[in-house]
Amino acid sequence: MGQRLQRIMRELEQSGETGTKQVCLAAAQVTFMSGAQLVVVSPDRSQWLLCASDLVSRALADLEHNVGDASRLGRPVLEPDLANPTPAGGWPAYAPAGTEVGARAVFGFPVRVGAAHLGALGLYRAGPGALSDEQHADALVMADVAARVVLELQAGAPPGTVASTMLIKPNFGSVVHQASGMVSVQMGVNVADALVALRAHSYRSGHGLDEVAQAVVARILRFDRLPEV
Repeated sequence: MGQRLQRIMRELEQSGETGTKQVCLAAAQVTFMSGAQLVVVSPDRSQWLLCASDLVSRALADLEHNVGDASRLGRPVLEPDLANPTPAGGWPAYAPAGTEVGARAVFGFPVRVGAAHLGALGLYRAGPGALSDEQHADALVMADVAARVVLELQAGAPPGTVASTMLIKPNFGSVVHQASGMVSVQMGVNVADALVALRAHSYRSGHGLDEVAQAVVARILRFDRLPEV
């Protein structure tokens, strides 16, 4: 692990970025993935996006399911082919939205220190395929590095709270879930299909999923009044 960690730390130093984004860029590079995102989970189970290496990674973080399960279960959640998802992969209901935004394989790794679950590191690949043993090992070490970053950001925060330095992005979980419920009623579909519709509209419009969800919740946008596409 020592040599692996040294290699990863060199990648971080050479990423050309500062802050949490360098973690996501390095994670994608060292594992030879198309992109990565880092999410922290607060004590009340709210999720916050700390960084995303690209737009697809941000979109996948909006879907949140794979990284949320990785943190909650305390183990990797792996789906090598979103076009043919398996129940064990944890992505069946979210697979259509994932493929639509440009991901074909997704992998979530818990970010933790001992028994403390801090969040999860998500990786995606544009093409299908399982992780090699080397990629899997690199991802585990990268998740440990991410845990160190989260702990540094969290330093000084009151117990049971999330440090203000990590609250850069709005909480994307609750508003998306609320919007999904509203869209499911408007369209007469289940919540999983409503989330796919939200993601598709976000992708077509160029607005983030949280922006689209907030517009739905504010009743600015209704999916039963959208033009046919």
